[in-house]
Amino acid sequence: MENKGLVYIKNNIGKILLNLLLGWIIISFIIYPNLNIIKNTFVINGDISFKAFGKLLSSERAVKSLVNSLILAVSLSITVNIFGVFVVLITEYFDIKGSKILKVAYFTPLIYGGIILASGYRLIYGETGVVTTLLVKIFPNFPLNWFEGYLPVLFTMTFACTSNHLIFLTNAIRNMDYQVVEAARNMGAKDKTIIFKILIPILKPVLFALTILTFLTGLSAVSAPLILGGEGFQTINPMIITLSKSQYSRDIAMLLSIILGIATIILLLFMNRLEKGKNYISVSKSKTVLKKQKIDNKFLNFMTHVLAYFIFLIYVFPIVIVIIFSFSDINSIIAGRLNLSNLTLEHYKKLFTDISSFKPYLVSLVYSAGASIGVIAFTLTISKLIHKKDTKIAKFFEYSCLLPWLLPATLIALGFMTTYDSPNFIIFNKVLVGTPVIMILAYIVIKIPFSFRMLRAAFFSVDDSLEEAAKSMGAPTFYTFRKVILPLLLPSVLAVGALVFNSLLIDYDLSVFLYHPLLEPLGIVIMKNTTVEADLSAKAMVYVYSVTLMIISSLVIYYVYGREKKKK
Repeated sequence: MENKGLVYIKNNIGKILLNLLLGWIIISFIIYPNLNIIKNTFVINGDISFKAFGKLLSSERAVKSLVNSLILAVSLSITVNIFGVFVVLITEYFDIKGSKILKVAYFTPLIYGGIILASGYRLIYGETGVVTTLLVKIFPNFPLNWFEGYLPVLFTMTFACTSNHLIFLTNAIRNMDYQVVEAARNMGAKDKTIIFKILIPILKPVLFALTILTFLTGLSAVSAPLILGGEGFQTINPMIITLSKSQYSRDIAMLLSIILGIATIILLLFMNRLEKGKNYISVSKSKTVLKKQKIDNKFLNFMTHVLAYFIFLIYVFPIVIVIIFSFSDINSIIAGRLNLSNLTLEHYKKLFTDISSFKPYLVSLVYSAGASIGVIAFTLTISKLIHKKDTKIAKFFEYSCLLPWLLPATLIALGFMTTYDSPNFIIFNKVLVGTPVIMILAYIVIKIPFSFRMLRAAFFSVDDSLEEAAKSMGAPTFYTFRKVILPLLLPSVLAVGALVFNSLLIDYDLSVFLYHPLLEPLGIVIMKNTTVEADLSAKAMVYVYSVTLMIISSLVIYYVYGREKKKK
């Protein structure tokens, strides 16, 4: 009689090989690089060493970057919550004229964010920016570097991060019961009382999660501090980028990344524990749709409208300026002057006719497309294997896929850089060849948690009886997945893939560590072209890059949200 173990292996050989392949990928590219970075930091010549701590404490710049990151994270949590709650109340709770137009403007950071937003602000408010040029003409002694340091970074990131509040708080307000507000009004409660005694407590779970998310964003900020912080305000991640370029200071960079990763993990654990210990107000099961409230006080109503449209201008102004300057000639850009009579298409022609200008686009497109396909294939496979399973292998896959969520991008990038630059890399992973492959793999790792969470949730919407029916008719497992399950998951798969592609197209955080000098992606080129030393023609191309990327981002958002809304 044949051994049961051999029978199981023979009948499940494909599944076993797939599990081994996925396990090898997880160990090679998620777990091992991070263990390797710890080893390189604390093990020198085979002996445990803590010299990195001494070098860190003796480096005034490194210690100051830690303090600056903490200051930015705390202050950003306050400012983003204030403005985030305000713009949501403007668009969803109060009856404000033109609220739909305001909402479109408040959502612009979704298509104009990251390295593009920070670069755009520098090109407008920086030393040679249009606003600075105008101010110098009016006030000859006006400092050219006025938009540099802590306050410009806080200002830029505040308006860049409020889009999260618009997405999540909007849903929370729409799901609340209007009967609660109506009852409070009937009892004579004013708007101030309703907002602080009813709305805020109901929204507390969402606000709490958004505060943690904002704190982590400030703690691990890269683009804004790097471009707008100047010498006086550098945070952890820009300092890690600087220190990692030198072999002597690379251990300090790795230690800073580890500290940032530990802080992230502690904060998420603290959030999880605190959230479990809270009791929040629940709403009734039969809800009444919330009606927009009019502000009875005429003066407050007027001031609210003024503030709402002032914030509208802050959001819209950079985009309008960038679009106009993308059509302006070099002389207008040098003078920082908007001259509508000298508009030209030369910069756009250069983008599509000059290979050196289009090459960064092509590189980013290849990297982003490759990473999007890779991360979808990987997370889709794992999600299917562990769906409704509670085995040790399923838990290992699940926790491994979520691990990159707890690690800063710089730690993952340094892990790849220190691991795959070493001689052991050739022995450990012989299948990899060249920097482009490493770049795509790093992109995949950083996007695994988001894709895994989204696609795993999508699997629960698929009726199990469909797969069972296909199997009972003798259909092979892969055929069943391809012909029955995948078509049902396709909308979620395409949406996740599009969002991943969109976010990686302008990546800078990972690219700055791993890019090849001959294959510079778009984020690196935009960063270089915004410096004071950059060629004027190169600066002009930043405007063109920004506009075309905004168009691509808008199309992706329309595809993900607009088509879904139309379908409903």
